[in-house]
Amino acid sequence: MSSASREVKILQSVQSTIAGKPGVVATARAMSHFGEHAFGWVAVAGIGAALDKPRRRQWAGVAVGAVGAHAASIAIKRVVRRPRPIDPSIQVNVSTPSKLSFPSSHATSTTAAAVLLGRLTGLPLPALLVPPMLLSRLVLGVHYPTDVLAGSALGAASAAAVLKAEQKFGEK
Repeated sequence: MSSASREVKILQSVQSTIAGKPGVVATARAMSHFGEHAFGWVAVAGIGAALDKPRRRQWAGVAVGAVGAHAASIAIKRVVRRPRPIDPSIQVNVSTPSKLSFPSSHATSTTAAAVLLGRLTGLPLPALLVPPMLLSRLVLGVHYPTDVLAGSALGAASAAAVLKAEQKFGEK
């Protein structure tokens, strides 16, 4: 069995196991809209910056990290050009801005934002936010498992770059 076939089998399993449960697809769609182009994460960072003036630069770092991660994922998508899942057994449950799949931009920006927000708040946000976003992309049928895993790794690397820049420029 090819790796593409294995990934389709995983998508089939996710969709047959949880996508039919009440509220799952609707929640996954809401998460998709929140994460589109990292807009939801930028909004969270903006609210944080407005309410937490002493740490405004760190909140801005959350926005920079999410947007930078998103931009990196788009650049990689245009090089790799992997098409989104196309299989009659996979139900696509949301529209997408492109037909390119690798890496998942939602996974990328969510991981970057979650790491940076977790560091800022002291909460275990990567563990709470990243798995549901990755799973939502499979429920919606718009990514292969390797797309979301690679996106999450890219998001973590993007967050690390922001944290390194903050240290270099004297952030607390």
